[in-house]
Amino acid sequence: MSKTPAVSGSDTETRATSDDHQALRLWLRMLACTNLVEGQVRSRLRQKFDITLPRFDLMAQLERVPGGLKMGELSKRMMVTGGNVTGITDQLVAEGLVVREDNPTDRRAYIVKLTPEGHRVFKKMAGAHREWVVELFGGMSERQRANLHELLAVLKQQLAKAKK
Repeated sequence: MSKTPAVSGSDTETRATSDDHQALRLWLRMLACTNLVEGQVRSRLRQKFDITLPRFDLMAQLERVPGGLKMGELSKRMMVTGGNVTGITDQLVAEGLVVREDNPTDRRAYIVKLTPEGHRVFKKMAGAHREWVVELFGGMSERQRANLHELLAVLKQQLAKAKK
């Protein structure tokens, strides 16, 4: 029996063949969808706002915590190295979008916060980001999106249990 690709195209899903276990094909399809959405968001952020996705993500973390975050906490939340966070933060400080402040409880660490300009810029980007994601999922009916959301919740719970 020949191993034919499960789907035509050139993304991560094309690694799977009809002989592969359905779980593997599902994983590769989810990965392909994630990569396609992320690619669109990356491209649009760069085109419309001249910003990278990691810089947007750092600003999103700071928007959620108005009191600011330590560099180490940003690194954990973004799942990147401290060096990456430092480089991104340096760029955003130079652009006046974030500030580093001394940490009153730990002289070895800084607190990073959005500036008023950073809040203003992020609000515009977040609104556009929301519209893009809605558009990218627009080919699915409301019921399909709800079903997918429910199924992924089941998977997420199962995976969290398996982790323990």
